[in-house]
Amino acid sequence: MASLTGFSATPNPNKSFEILPNPGDSVSSLSFSPKSNLLVATSWDNQVRCWEIVGGNSQPKASISHDHPVLCSAWKDDGTTVFSGGCDKQVKMWPLLSGGQPQTVAMHDAPVKEIAWIPQMNLLVSGSWDKTLRYWDTRQANPVHIQQLPERCYALTVNYPLMIVGTADRNLVVFNLQNPQVHHTFATAGSDGAFNFWDKDSKQRLKWAEGRQTVVVRREDMERGN
Repeated sequence: MASLTGFSATPNPNKSFEILPNPGDSVSSLSFSPKSNLLVATSWDNQVRCWEIVGGNSQPKASISHDHPVLCSAWKDDGTTVFSGGCDKQVKMWPLLSGGQPQTVAMHDAPVKEIAWIPQMNLLVSGSWDKTLRYWDTRQANPVHIQQLPERCYALTVNYPLMIVGTADRNLVVFNLQNPQVHHTFATAGSDGAFNFWDKDSKQRLKWAEGRQTVVVRREDMERGN
């Protein structure tokens, strides 16, 4: 049988490599440090793991545990601290770079699905399947504000001053963090590929964006331009 020279049985043109050791169950979130090559992964085996990614290799650095599967993670903007939340209904703050022990800084009435650190406000925001957003000053035991959502939180992204939350029932709720009054408007996107903007109280559609050719399962903002 003729052979083809120059071809590998396992081509790897992008020099990809596997991060080891593998988590013991499905990975639920990945977060790179904003200040270094540290990568954090959360997983359904109740673990939060950190690796340093250098020169095509990964070095395990540290890990912590939750009591139940972990669903989300976020870094503080200075790259010193990791937040993680999950099915134990709590958010832990892990001072990773200092080697400190994690402590619980937020609680919900159902699993925590999304978290984000907002450096402009020095607050942590957490979104849960209890249909609330909660804002936390991590030095205090109680949330500084609780925002009701139309449904369970499944996605959250912050591009200050905007925060967008995706919930069950195909809702996209937009918040202006500089002017956090409630306008009772929200956006939906779903299997028809279209975006619709609604007035909640009058139950009227305010604006419609033409449908795509594929199902919309997730959206995310890019840096705003002119």
